[in-house]
Amino acid sequence: MTPDCWLVYLLECADGTLYCGITRDIERRLAQHNGILPGGARYTRGRRPVHLLANRSCSCKSDALRLEYAVKAKPRHVKITFLLDGEQE
Repeated sequence: MTPDCWLVYLLECADGTLYCGITRDIERRLAQHNGILPGGARYTRGRRPVHLLANRSCSCKSDALRLEYAVKAKPRHVKITFLLDGEQE
C-alpha cells in the first residue's frame, strides 16, 4: 500500500451491527475503535470489540469518501460483497 492510499473498511461490532469508515492506517484505526489507542468513533465505543470484515483501497480521499457513501447506502446483506467485489456506481 502506498502512503497516498486510502482504505474504505467495514467493521462488525460486538452487537452484530456494521460500521464503515475510511483511513490511511487500518491497524491504528482498529486499535482506536477497540479502545487500545485514543480516538475511534463514538458509535463503536459502546459496541466493542470490533473486527474487520472487509476493506478496499482507493487512490485518493475523494474516491474513498464516495465509496464509503455507496457502501453505507446499501442494505446490510449487500455491504460486504459490495466492498469486496469492487463494484462501483
